[in-house]
Amino acid sequence: MKRFLLLFLSLSLVIGILAACSQKQSSSPSGKEGEPETIKFYTHGTEDGYAWKRTIGAFEEKYPDIKVDVVQLSEKQDSQESLKKIDLAAASGEEMDVIMFTNTPNYAQRVNLGMLEPIDSYIEKDGYNMDDEYKVDTSIDGKHYGLPGKFVSWFVLLNKDRLDAAGLEVPNNWTWDQFMEYAKKLSSKGHYGTYFHGPWDGAWVNYMSLRLQSQEKDASFLKTDGSSNIDNPLYKESLAMRLKMEKEDKSAVPYSSMISQKMNYRDQFFTQAVDMIITGTYMTAELGGSDRFPAEFNVAVAPFPQNKIDENGSYSVGDGDILGISANSKHKDAAYKFIRWYTTEGQSAQGINIPSWTKTSDEQIVELINNTLAEAKNPEKVDKESLIHSIQTNITAKAGKPVPYQNEIDKALSAEFEKLILDKQNLDETVANSQKIVQDILDKNKK
Repeated sequence: MKRFLLLFLSLSLVIGILAACSQKQSSSPSGKEGEPETIKFYTHGTEDGYAWKRTIGAFEEKYPDIKVDVVQLSEKQDSQESLKKIDLAAASGEEMDVIMFTNTPNYAQRVNLGMLEPIDSYIEKDGYNMDDEYKVDTSIDGKHYGLPGKFVSWFVLLNKDRLDAAGLEVPNNWTWDQFMEYAKKLSSKGHYGTYFHGPWDGAWVNYMSLRLQSQEKDASFLKTDGSSNIDNPLYKESLAMRLKMEKEDKSAVPYSSMISQKMNYRDQFFTQAVDMIITGTYMTAELGGSDRFPAEFNVAVAPFPQNKIDENGSYSVGDGDILGISANSKHKDAAYKFIRWYTTEGQSAQGINIPSWTKTSDEQIVELINNTLAEAKNPEKVDKESLIHSIQTNITAKAGKPVPYQNEIDKALSAEFEKLILDKQNLDETVANSQKIVQDILDKNKK
């Protein structure tokens, strides 16, 4: 633990120095006169998931004076692998211009480390209001350091062939209790109905608070007023559900297997090791098959389960990719042009993900889904009606704003969850310890 803290403090110090030095650097082009200005864009996204050739081509056609060098950080589109490489690049002083993060907690932590440049002056110059312009709130202590690209809501992917064999319908709306029953009916000796990809050392923490996320407001570890939400009964119920499915029903892949074998949700679902996974709308482009996972079975989609059926829709927390400008970038103006374009009209040019940009209409979203599936290797394998229904009936739950110390909370809660799931403490002890830990972190960070 001491070794980790020393490493983290060293990283923080290096990043702080880089950020301070960056204030003295010019944001003017460094290339030869008449040549395009090149910016380096660090991302976890693969060609399959983001169509970079088409996307960057569209940007460079509109801005011929800027060239974008895409630095792809993971062949598996693994966000955690990419994050480690981003931290290492920042600590070693590697030149970065645009950095993509897959969620607000990871983004907020890097803001706290001084890795990103504030962009409020650019926003003010362009004359738009962030709350009106984007679905995802990227403000940290009243300042903005990034713009949101794709919008991620949650749904459930289903192996429709396995559902049909078990005599189960594709749900139009359902509860967590029904989800548990489906998982149980789809399980057999040596085969699990579902897989939860987390928590994992502070990552994928949504998988230990599923019931908490299915409510209209206060749908995260912190309430919208910034106070702790761990005393919410739905947090304890989320943990109890996970325990029952793994220990009693034997319907979910054991946590011990997940961490020891370093499992991945794509592999688990597309190799038919499990029949259901809870995941995000970022998977839409992969449902009809990809180079890595050819479509070998029919896929359906169900809305995110609810604690109680709400006929109006399905609540889930919204998040998404956030693009920021590196504090040590020498090309900040060009970098801002790219992230602003990418998070607005660039999302349509990419034609894969649901945008966070509020100017995208419902009709455009349906067209985007149709076009995305049309490009798949086997679009006929996807139940398009269920996919569109699950996306259109999603209602974004109100969660607490990202805080710079969110990663500290996530890691602490992950550690308590691990003690629970590995039988080192009981449910009541886990909830009590978690309540105290989160409150201590909040008290420590009060201004």
